[in-house]
Amino acid sequence: MTDVLLVLNTGSSSLKFQVFERDRLDVLLSGKVTGIGTGSELAAKAGVVETRTPLAANDHDTALEAVLGYIDRHDDHWSIRAVVHRVVHGGVDFVDPVIVTPDILERLERLNPLAPLHQPFNIAGIRASHRLAGDAPDIACFDTAFHAGRAEIFETFAIEKPLRDKGIRRYGFHGLSYQWITHLLEQDRPDLAIGRIVAAHLGNGASLCAISNGRSVDTTMGMTALDGIPMGTRPGALDPGAVTFMMRELGMDATEIEESLYERSGLKGLSDLTNDVAELLGNDNPRAALALDYFALKVAQYAAMMAVSLGGIDAMVFTGGIGENAAPVREVVLRRLDVLGAFETLVIPANEERMMAIQARDLLG
Repeated sequence: MTDVLLVLNTGSSSLKFQVFERDRLDVLLSGKVTGIGTGSELAAKAGVVETRTPLAANDHDTALEAVLGYIDRHDDHWSIRAVVHRVVHGGVDFVDPVIVTPDILERLERLNPLAPLHQPFNIAGIRASHRLAGDAPDIACFDTAFHAGRAEIFETFAIEKPLRDKGIRRYGFHGLSYQWITHLLEQDRPDLAIGRIVAAHLGNGASLCAISNGRSVDTTMGMTALDGIPMGTRPGALDPGAVTFMMRELGMDATEIEESLYERSGLKGLSDLTNDVAELLGNDNPRAALALDYFALKVAQYAAMMAVSLGGIDAMVFTGGIGENAAPVREVVLRRLDVLGAFETLVIPANEERMMAIQARDLLG
C-alpha cells in the first residue's frame, strides 16, 4: 500500500488536483475540472497519457466525485493519507497549515468577506472532500501564512485604532508561491536564498513580495486580493475615494462595486478587450498596448518599492503565468528597473501544489 496526498485547488468554476506519493512527492496523477456549473470537463494526466472527459458537474461535490472516480480507475494500491486544500485567507489566526476541524471550518468561513471570490469556494472544496473522501483528514494551507510575522510598519494601514482592531490590516497573498521560490533557492541557490529577493507572482492574480533571508518583509497586496499591482480583472491600488464616489454619485451598491473591481477591471478593463496577456501581445489595438505598458510600469514601480523595503536588491524572480511566459513584459519591467543597478534575474515556474504537499507531509510527520 502506497500513501498518497491529494492536493486540491478549488475555484469558483474549477477544481485542480494533483496526487503525490507521500514521501518522495512524485506526481502520480494531475488534472482539473473546468466549467463547474456550466459545460464542465475533466482534463487529466496519468504519466504521459492525457484524457479529456465531458462532465455534468453542477457543483463542487460532483466535480470532486469525478476526480475521485478518475483516481480510483488509476489506483495502484494507493491510500489517500490526506486531502490538502489551498485556502486563500487565513486572517491573523492561521499562520501554519492545519488539520481542518468543524470549529476551524467555521472560523475560516468568517473570513469570506476578505476574499469573496476565493474563500467560499476553497471552503466548498473542503466540505465536498469531507463528505466524499472517506476518513482522510483535510489539511488547509494558507496563501496569507508566508507573510505572517512581518514588522508592524509593513502590516498596518494609517487608519484609526478602532478600525485596525477590527482586522483592517495588510495580510498579503500568494504566500504558497513565494514559499516555493524560497524553498527552491535554498536548494539550488543558497547564496541568493540568504539575500534580498524581489519576487513577482504575475498571473491573472498578481503581486510582488520583498523577501530577505527567506522571510517575507513586505508585499503589495493588502487586506484583500485587490490591492497593489493591476491584475487580469482587478485594478490593483485604487484611491479609496473612488469607491465612495461610486456609491454616492453613481449609485452603485457594494455588490456592483465588488463585481466591477474583481471581474471587469485590470487588464480587461483597461484594454476593453481581454485579460489574456498572450492575446494582448498579439493585438495591434492601441488599448492592448496601453494595458500592457500600464501593467509593466506598475510592476516596475512596485518592485522598486519592494527594493526600498529590503534596503537593496540582489535578485528579481518572476513566476506565474505572465511572469514565466510573457518575455516581452519581463523585458519592459527590467528596462524600467535599470535605475536600481545590477541584480540577477530568474524565472521560476510556480508550483504551489508541491509546496502544499511538502507542508502537509511535514504536518503529518
